[in-house]
Amino acid sequence: MSRIRIAHLAPTLFITALATACMGVKHVDEGPITVMRNGDRVADPVHATDVATTQALEARTEGRSARDSITATAFAGCAPAVCAALGRGELALGMTEAQVLAATRTTEIAWSARRSGSVSVLAPRDLEASPRDAVATVALVQLANGGVASITYREPQGLRTVTSTGDVDAANRARAVALSREGDEMAAAGDFTAALERYDRASVVDRADAELQYKIATSLDKLLRPREAELRYKLFLHQLELQKIEAHGNANAKLADAIAQAKERIVVLERHDK
Repeated sequence: MSRIRIAHLAPTLFITALATACMGVKHVDEGPITVMRNGDRVADPVHATDVATTQALEARTEGRSARDSITATAFAGCAPAVCAALGRGELALGMTEAQVLAATRTTEIAWSARRSGSVSVLAPRDLEASPRDAVATVALVQLANGGVASITYREPQGLRTVTSTGDVDAANRARAVALSREGDEMAAAGDFTAALERYDRASVVDRADAELQYKIATSLDKLLRPREAELRYKLFLHQLELQKIEAHGNANAKLADAIAQAKERIVVLERHDK
């Protein structure tokens, strides 16, 4: 073959050789696989990230154990009203310091305590991560003779202090009315999921409002959850004590209409279940 011919073929030969090399089979360097056997121990972490991760896990475990211990102490021998509040995750007057921690799902590290004789004042250690209970963010808790004497909440409209059961009842009614109103607006806009969430929260705060049961029932009905809706309609009728209402001639037309609607929907939903 002439030199001229070889010179013309050189680029082609080079590209072919390069493609062949690229298409060659790649071999993965598989190192030995370590198999753990019973009794083996994992080596201590060597990287800073491993150490930080391990410490964080240990801190969470210790924190969980501490909260569990505090909760057990809080529930031991608590009065019925305090036990109910603990179950809801809500602060209550008369609680001990351990019960305050249990209600707010915190430990001593979350609070700064100032003590003077029989009086103790608990304030959040970190204002940006203040403890809260089922009601709102807690700004201050004052204890006298071992029991909670006042609770100060930090709410959107400002600080609110609870010093008596009357304060609690009035605040609960106001909060339930506000939540129910929000739910009504959302239901009117067709957002029954959000409305149901507001009604549920309101019913926890004010359990005596039978109309909330009806609003919950209608929201569940609209969301195509018939069994829950049927139960709520029945709770609504039961809570109203129909015999007493009918004895007064059903003076409230709006309530009478709600009663009729609830009865009608129960019949329909019972048929649906069958």
